[in-house]
Amino acid sequence: MVFGYARVSTQEQNLDRQLDMLKESGAEEIIKEKITGTKFDRPELNRLLDKLRIGDTVLIADLTRLGRSTKDLFNLVEQIEKKGANIKSLKENWLDTTTPQGKLMFTFMAGISQFERDLISQRTKEGLEAARARGKKGGRKPKLDISKKKAIYELYEQKKIGLKDICDMFMITKPTLYKAIHEVSKLRDVNIK
Repeated sequence: MVFGYARVSTQEQNLDRQLDMLKESGAEEIIKEKITGTKFDRPELNRLLDKLRIGDTVLIADLTRLGRSTKDLFNLVEQIEKKGANIKSLKENWLDTTTPQGKLMFTFMAGISQFERDLISQRTKEGLEAARARGKKGGRKPKLDISKKKAIYELYEQKKIGLKDICDMFMITKPTLYKAIHEVSKLRDVNIK
């Protein structure tokens, strides 16, 4: 069975160009989805992966329809291959696991991607070691203790200082500020009752 997969990122976008390409290229069933490619959990793509059997082919108009990151793309192709199915991109001729040349090219590209990830990991470790040698600590900043949260709440309640100034004073972001205010207000509500 040849399955087509067509995806656009928003409800306003149109699938017609992809649908025409997939039909002309022999897709017997087309799975359509309107959801961003940055989301890993895509219901229709998951449904397609569940349907795949040995010898099936997934046809896509181009690689960006499957995913935005190289890592996600390679993971999806790996899932398709584990089911005994193939994948073919109409735009990127090198992605066609139905041919020996396509399989070789994909393996080569996957190797480059893994090499790139390994280099990034190695550089990160080296950078952390160099920072530690200079006495710098890595990791997240410590959480705000309750006394700082109460101070933030008091400043917020007084309305004499702007939110940006409070954030700068405590070196926090606005979401952290709102979280602290919310936590202290809940504590005060409990103590009042």
